Amino acid sequence: MTDVNTSATTVGAVATGDWQAWQESWDRQQEWYMPDREERFRIMLDMVEAVVGTSPRVLDLACGTGTITARLLARFPDATSTGVDLDPALLTIAGGTFADDERATFVTADLKDPDWPARLPHDSYDAVLTATALHWLRGEPLADLYGQVAELVRDGGVLMNADHMIDETTPRINAAERAQRHARMDRARRAGALDWAAWWKAAAEDPVLAEPTARRFEIYGEHADGDMPSAAWHARVLREKGFAEARPVWCSPSDTLLLAVK
Repeated sequence: MTDVNTSATTVGAVATGDWQAWQESWDRQQEWYMPDREERFRIMLDMVEAVVGTSPRVLDLACGTGTITARLLARFPDATSTGVDLDPALLTIAGGTFADDERATFVTADLKDPDWPARLPHDSYDAVLTATALHWLRGEPLADLYGQVAELVRDGGVLMNADHMIDETTPRINAAERAQRHARMDRARRAGALDWAAWWKAAAEDPVLAEPTARRFEIYGEHADGDMPSAAWHARVLREKGFAEARPVWCSPSDTLLLAVK
């Protein structure tokens, strides 16, 4: 587990070391972009139960603060989770949140490094779950990552990826959805919602998170530099990389939860 300082000096609306408050703050910031965020997690865990049962060994891929891990362990007490990410600030929050939970382990690794699976504590998982993260990767590195994940998923196991998946064959639909979404986000910001930049500004002002937040921006910069191919592209590549079946099991006007079975 990550060793973190759990002092309680208040910084803004969140107390330093109050990891649950930081988790909730992260959730609210993400929901500003995705108001249906919890729905995709509910369907994701429904399909985990349907395909691999209620005590799975899970790899939480690009885990961030451990959002998926938290929901997984709350719903399935007999599950275990390995979270892997490179972001030092989000991993600090994850490590603090789950410091006393032996079911959760967190690993620092760069998914662009071909040897990242060697850092994991297991070489086989029932389910690999990820959400709103892999769009940071370009198409070729993402396809390579899918190939590595296919080797980690046991036969009969699953990969689920919930992310922005844009169908470029429907430009008018895409434009209408984007305009409506941005108008809603602007209204929420005027009502006080924190966006991505404001959330990270708050993290940078926290005595415990300031240093890992600085390192985080050294690693990633300000913005994602990846691709958002269509759900059909993801399904095709997953089959090419070794999954027997792949298709969407949930979608919103902009996002898709894609399920692949090994």
